[in-house]
Amino acid sequence: MRRRAPLALLLCGAVAGCGQSARGADVPPPTAPPASAPAPAVDPPPATEVPTPATGRPAPLGRAAGWRITTYYTALESLYHGERKAVRGCARFHCSHGRTPLGSYPKDFLKVVQTEGSGRLTEGPERGRYLNWSHSVGFWLDDTTRDSRGRPLRAWASAAADRSVLARGRRFAIVDCGKDGNGRAIGDEVCTAFRKARWTVTDLFRPGYGGEDHADVYIGEEKGSRLAGSPFYTTLRGATLEPS
Repeated sequence: MRRRAPLALLLCGAVAGCGQSARGADVPPPTAPPASAPAPAVDPPPATEVPTPATGRPAPLGRAAGWRITTYYTALESLYHGERKAVRGCARFHCSHGRTPLGSYPKDFLKVVQTEGSGRLTEGPERGRYLNWSHSVGFWLDDTTRDSRGRPLRAWASAAADRSVLARGRRFAIVDCGKDGNGRAIGDEVCTAFRKARWTVTDLFRPGYGGEDHADVYIGEEKGSRLAGSPFYTTLRGATLEPS
């Protein structure tokens, strides 16, 4: 199970959890943004890479056909029906390790929130808000998901990686999907969605949870039981990245 690292923020130290190689509902995820969509406000991007003489394209990031790409998402409370458990935490942003009662939620929902970092609430007085979780903050209620600098996550745009692998603010595209975790070719529909997106590293893994040639990409809100086998909740193995 991999989680992203919270930075020591004065705001709240908030960070969404990093996804694992999970499979979700057999429905499409949010539409990937067009290649021309404006990138989110982040740190200044690195200098432009020199195109390779043979192709005229930018040189690949890291090893060609050497990346492992995992996905993370926002859980949806209504999809979980386990025994309910009361949780405590912060009733607002800008808080850490609070002890305020935040309500009771299905245990299986809470488990996914602690893996993925966020879940949208669909019942009770906090319906429509988000229950977020961070290793350094605990649970807190919020009006949105958050990256490690406190900004909303952007579906098919936000990504996480080790600081030493892809720096914060690095923009990249997946130009070759490789194969899935079982060694099978990625379907055309799925690969087209991943290739169409333009990702920006806005989160960092906790040390030891990322690794070399590994990035995690955010695909938005969960659309159905993640055990139903959606091809979008997958792992791309042997993928190729280029700067964008």
